[in-house]
Amino acid sequence: MSAAVIAAVDLTKKYGDTAAVDAISFEVAPGEAFGLLGPNGAGKSTTMRMVGAVSARTSGTLEVLGLDPDEGGPDIRAQLGVVPQQDNLDTDLRVRENLLVYGRYFGLSHAQVAKRADELLAFAQLEDRARAKVDDLSGGMKRRLTIARALINDPRILLLDEPTTGLDPQARHILWDRLYRLREQGTTLVLTTHYMDEAEQLCERLVVVDKGRIMAEGSPAALIREYSTREVLELRFGTDRSAEAARTLHDLGDRQEVLPDRLLVYAHDGEAALQEVQRRGLQPLTSLVRRSSLEDVFLRLTGRSLIE
Repeated sequence: MSAAVIAAVDLTKKYGDTAAVDAISFEVAPGEAFGLLGPNGAGKSTTMRMVGAVSARTSGTLEVLGLDPDEGGPDIRAQLGVVPQQDNLDTDLRVRENLLVYGRYFGLSHAQVAKRADELLAFAQLEDRARAKVDDLSGGMKRRLTIARALINDPRILLLDEPTTGLDPQARHILWDRLYRLREQGTTLVLTTHYMDEAEQLCERLVVVDKGRIMAEGSPAALIREYSTREVLELRFGTDRSAEAARTLHDLGDRQEVLPDRLLVYAHDGEAALQEVQRRGLQPLTSLVRRSSLEDVFLRLTGRSLIE
């Protein structure tokens, strides 16, 4: 394997006495799609700012493309593409102009940036909106334009901070397709998300973070195999009845999680578990057998949901 493009050892960022990032260590290989999965406030965006050479670390070591961000910030930023959590497009410029002006910041010639802009508009499926005002774009279109702009300098690493927050399901799937194409082309992707399905779709490997610390690391499939069962039975009994039902079903499955609105029974055969629930005389209002997900991994590791 080639040398890591990002390597962090005991990386720490403190604000006063509060550790937003608490001694985390990880590596990202060239061409890898790597994710940081965790709830809001877990330290994901703070980590991304340190990797992006816009926030100095408190302690630990960090190398990005073989350089220390505290010393080689400009050289690192010249080789990065950054998609921030909130779109920061220039609304005074039209769609194509956003790409042209941004490309000039990287020293590209007029001919180079014009060619690159047209290629990226096609990639982002925005060719027919090239002369449109930014404010006239939908949320999904703005997000695709922000990603296209981040690719104008042909970056070695693309950093994406919560790339699909606020998008409807259709827009999310279109964006996932664009990012999957980048992954196939060998672009290194580093993304933060609190959407478990997004992490499973896009990431070859990820770390689960909570309160500034890494709780687990591996591929989505490996994490699910290690920390959960093959299937999960979701049972809804109505207000305040989940805990009572859990006492009756305490020995069912490998383990259980009592949530405010439902009871989760972790079992290798969800249908068999449901039959046993009914055999014991319980009649849930609704029941669902599904495969385990990264949400279940996070529940196992932290005792709470990703969206809490």
